[in-house]
Amino acid sequence: MQLCHTSAATSAVFDDPNLVSSAGLVPVLALARSVGLRELSDRHLSVPTDKGANAGLKVSSLVAGMVAGADSIDDMALLRHGGMGRVFANAYAPSTLGSFLRTFTFGHVRQLDAVASRLLLGLAATSPLVTTTDADERVMIDVDDTIIEVHGYAKQGSGYGYSGVRGLNALLATVSTDQSAPVVVAQRLRKGACGSPRGAARLVADALKTTRQLTAGNRGRPLVRADSAFYGHATVGTAIRAGADVSVTVRLNPKVKATIATIDDDAWTPIEYTDAVFDEDAQTWVSRAEVAEIPFTAFASRAKSEHVTGRLVVRRIPDLNPGKKAGQETLFDTWRFHAFFTTTDHALANTVAADKTHRGHAIIEQVHTDLKHSALAHLPSGKFAANAAWLVLAVIAFNLTRAAATLAATGLAKATTATIRRKLITVPARVASSARRVTLHLPAAWPWETAWADLFARACGPPPAPTT
Repeated sequence: MQLCHTSAATSAVFDDPNLVSSAGLVPVLALARSVGLRELSDRHLSVPTDKGANAGLKVSSLVAGMVAGADSIDDMALLRHGGMGRVFANAYAPSTLGSFLRTFTFGHVRQLDAVASRLLLGLAATSPLVTTTDADERVMIDVDDTIIEVHGYAKQGSGYGYSGVRGLNALLATVSTDQSAPVVVAQRLRKGACGSPRGAARLVADALKTTRQLTAGNRGRPLVRADSAFYGHATVGTAIRAGADVSVTVRLNPKVKATIATIDDDAWTPIEYTDAVFDEDAQTWVSRAEVAEIPFTAFASRAKSEHVTGRLVVRRIPDLNPGKKAGQETLFDTWRFHAFFTTTDHALANTVAADKTHRGHAIIEQVHTDLKHSALAHLPSGKFAANAAWLVLAVIAFNLTRAAATLAATGLAKATTATIRRKLITVPARVASSARRVTLHLPAAWPWETAWADLFARACGPPPAPTT
C-alpha cells in the first residue's frame, strides 16, 4: 500500500460534525443498558456530595471510554467529538469523571464490586459467556495477582513487591470452561508491597459465590487453580468449604521433597510436553517429561480438623545443567521437579489429566496482559481508592467487551480485547438523520461487517422494515 498521488495535494481538516470514531459503542452500550449498568450503579453507589451525583451516568461514561480504548482519565475526551452528541447523551467531561473517582472510599469500591458481579450475571443471562457441554463439566476458577507498574511517589500505596517493580498489586479471579474464554468474577487492588495471598481467601469466597450463580445448572465441583503463593490453609480451606476442589502449586520444602523421594521409579508416566513424540504402535508419548502422584495431607502441622487430604502430583523434567563443561556428563540423570496439590478425585482426572489441567492455569496470565494493554495500562490517580475503582471499572469493560464479542461472532468469542476493539468497536461512522431516525453509515466492504451487524441486531433489535 502507498499514498495515492492522483490528487495534486492532500489536506486534512477537522470540521465534520457528523462523524464518530467508535460506532461499535452503540451496540455495546445498548447491551450495557439492557443488563442495567446505570440502574445498578445508581442503586448501589452512594458516593457523597455533588461529585457523586448521577453515579450511573458517570460509571457508564467511564466504562464506555475504556471499551473504546481509554487508559487514562484524559482519554475520556474521546467520548466528546464529532457526532457523538447525536448518538449518545450525558457524556461527562474528563475533569468531572476524575473528580467522581477521587471521591471514592474503600466502601464505595466494594459497592462498585457489587455492581460488577451483578452486571456479569446479567451479561451471562444475555450472552453465552460461560458455556459448558454438559451439566457435569468442570468450571475452572483461576486466581493470581499481577503488579501494575507506576512511576513516582505520588501514588498512594505504591511500593516494591515480589517483582522488584514499583507499582500496585491487582488480585484477580477468572472463570472459564473448555468452550468459553475467561471472564473476571472478582478483583481487588492492594498495596504494591503486600504479599500475594493477602486477602485471597475473601476473594476466592466472592469468586465462588458469583461462579455458582453463573453456572446454576452445573452439577460439577468448580476447580480453583493457583500458584504456590496461594498454597495456604486460609485460601485452600475457603475453597474446600465453599464446595470446590483445588489445584495449587506447592513449594519444594523438605516435607514435599521427602514425599517425592518415596515415589517408585516405575510410577512415572511420560506425558505430552515440549519435544514429545507419540508412538503409534505403543499408543504412548515418548517424552523426557514424566508425571507421578502420591497421596498427601496438606497442612499436617495444623490441628487435625484443618488437615486437607488429596494427591500430590509431581512432574519431573531432566535438569540439563547448561553450566557443565563439555565432556563432563553426569553419571546419573538429574531431574527438576514441579509439584502441585489437588483434591480432585482420581476418577475425574487421572495423573496425566490432572497435570494437564493444572498447567492450564496459565490462562490467567493472558487476562493480565489483556487488561494491561487496555484500561490498566495506567492507574491514573494519586489516590488509592480512585485507582481501586478504576480496576473494577476496567474489569466491567473487559467483561462487557467479551459479552459483545460472543454475541457478534463465534470467531471473536476468544479473541483479545484489542482484536475485538479493532474489529467491532473503533469503527468510524457518519451520523445521518431522516424522519426522526438516526442512521449510522459505516465503511463499505468492512471485513467484519457481518459480525458487527449481528452484534447490532442482538443488542439494539432488528432494523426496521424498509418502507416503499
